[in-house]
Amino acid sequence: MKITTTTSGTRQRRRAALGLLLACSALSPAAAQTRNVFPPQNGSLPSVANATSPTSNTASNTALRGSPAAQPTTTAATGANAADDQNASDPNLATGTTPGLNRTAAQEPPYEDDLNQPREEPLDRGAEPVETQEQPREPGDPTGIRMGSFLLRPSINQSIDTETRRSNGTKIRRDYLSTAIRGTLTSDWSRHSLTVTGEGTLERNLGSSSQGEQPEANVNADLRLDLSNDTVAHITGGYRFSREDDYDPNALGGASTQPGVHEFTGGASVQRDFGKVRGTAALDLSRAAYTDAKLSDGTIVSTKDRNRTGIDGRLRLGYELSPALVPYVEVATGRTFYDLRRDNSGYARSSQSYAARTGVEFDLGEKLRGEIGTGYEIVDYEDDRLKSVGAVTFNGSATWSPQRGTNVDLGLRTTVQDSTTPGQSGWVEYQATAALTHEMRDNLIARLTGSSTLRDFPSGGPSDETVWIGGAGLTWAINRYLDLTGDVEYEQAGGGGTNDKIVRAGVGLTLKR
Repeated sequence: MKITTTTSGTRQRRRAALGLLLACSALSPAAAQTRNVFPPQNGSLPSVANATSPTSNTASNTALRGSPAAQPTTTAATGANAADDQNASDPNLATGTTPGLNRTAAQEPPYEDDLNQPREEPLDRGAEPVETQEQPREPGDPTGIRMGSFLLRPSINQSIDTETRRSNGTKIRRDYLSTAIRGTLTSDWSRHSLTVTGEGTLERNLGSSSQGEQPEANVNADLRLDLSNDTVAHITGGYRFSREDDYDPNALGGASTQPGVHEFTGGASVQRDFGKVRGTAALDLSRAAYTDAKLSDGTIVSTKDRNRTGIDGRLRLGYELSPALVPYVEVATGRTFYDLRRDNSGYARSSQSYAARTGVEFDLGEKLRGEIGTGYEIVDYEDDRLKSVGAVTFNGSATWSPQRGTNVDLGLRTTVQDSTTPGQSGWVEYQATAALTHEMRDNLIARLTGSSTLRDFPSGGPSDETVWIGGAGLTWAINRYLDLTGDVEYEQAGGGGTNDKIVRAGVGLTLKR
């Protein structure tokens, strides 16, 4: 009985061990399938069959070939191996039918959001678009020099010129070098603006004589203040130097060097819109100072008795019929003070002026804009021996562009000039100017200029005098920094005992930045 009991217990223990072994063998495929849920760090997503070593995989498939659980495993392994041959990173494998790998979007983030996987988008997305203000400028347009919130556009022209002058039967020719410096300084502010323009010309004769040299300089500044949406103010200032022409009515006869004129100007104006009504108030100051003249024999003649200061004020009232047409009326008055109460001839030339005019401002867009007006002006002199000078005035300016690349500038101006001749008070000067520029090619511009000046003397004085000036020129832009220029000009003055004819021609190079 004892042996029987031992044998029976041993058999029971063997059966229990065999059953436990079979249970472990049946569970081993599921353990192999659920071991690698997350993809490896190298970025590839292996199939279930490759999750274990080849030896273990073969043993498992052989041992469980007859098990119902082995069928989906074999199918999944075969499909996964085929998928690996096409795309090892195909995210659709995460949604297959393999037990332990079936997941929904709520259970696990999509595969493409996995930070451990390589992204298909390129690392370099290309250059960002260039800003508008960084676009290259048009050919021929100088880039300028940036100076903080200002932009400076300078240029310098060096030319060689010739001039032939015929005056009352005599002929004088001179060859000279001309150096012209120009520049424009503009602000780049979000509000208000400042514009400064300057130009200077220096002539040097090719020889020992300096007779006929005409140096010039001109600087102007305009500060625009945007006080409000309806109110704009301007503060202006300027300086100009020139030498009087030999045929000027106030020129000294027999002078080898005529006096130079320093002119200083300044002013302030305020313009305000009251609905359709536009009002403008302005105040201008001027100062003229004359240098000494030099006669042919070397005598120095002082012209300080012509130094004077002027102050002028004007009021303008306009009504806007439309954005393109604004008719206006204007009144003005001024006072001129001479430094010396009496000039070298003993005349008191300080004066008071009055003027009234009417006109229209027009703005038809880029094609045509400007203003034109007419009126009457009279100047009363302090000395009773000097008659008042009064005349009908014409003033205006217009810019017309008949086609792209062609511009026409027109101007009219009427002024009353003081005389230095004993017993003569002054004269009325009418001046008309015109300038045409045409872009023949992208780098070739043609110019035509012309002006006419009529000096109307009161009865009993010199006969009226007329000055005509006509010119033509070409500018060839070699590149955006260098231009080749050529100019020719004809000038004629006749009347008042004067008969001058002048021809000028020159060629030069302009360097701009």
